[in-house]
Amino acid sequence: MILVRHGQSEFNVVFSKTRVDPGIHDPRLTEEGRRQALAAAERLAGQDLALILSSPYTRALQTAQIIAGELDLPIAIEPMVREHCKFHCDVGTLRSELALAWPELDFGTLPERWWHGALDETAEEVVERSRQFRERMAGSEEWGRIAVVSHWGFIRSLTGTEITNGELLRFDPVAGRASPLAD
Repeated sequence: MILVRHGQSEFNVVFSKTRVDPGIHDPRLTEEGRRQALAAAERLAGQDLALILSSPYTRALQTAQIIAGELDLPIAIEPMVREHCKFHCDVGTLRSELALAWPELDFGTLPERWWHGALDETAEEVVERSRQFRERMAGSEEWGRIAVVSHWGFIRSLTGTEITNGELLRFDPVAGRASPLAD
């Protein structure tokens, strides 16, 4: 599978400069974030992908939508790949509101309030969620044809690797190994 960190968000702009949580709930992509999503789509072209799994956060959905539009791929919502809930940007949007904003996507199995209950999700909880996702993907015959639009904390927990906004990482869930996506 190929892991994609969402493009730059409104939160990322402020936090990268100040290292202070600006209090933005479920931020949207910036113009730079949209450019990063387009660049990711260009790098994913020719990878024989069949599906994009996306975190339900707005920044991930916007990234997935740009990539899916460029590559003509379906998007499935996957709450297991959501961010490690530590900042206000990790407070999500209700399922019913997401369904109104993206009527072409199926949010049917997503709970109405799908993110972690507070801004104190433990590292152990994220590690367990990452383990469960990895095991589920390792049991799928199609994992090699899936792109996963996710977040810094989840990707780091899953792979041990930190990537920047819009960056791609190949991940083998059977072997548990990550490697850069070759150009």
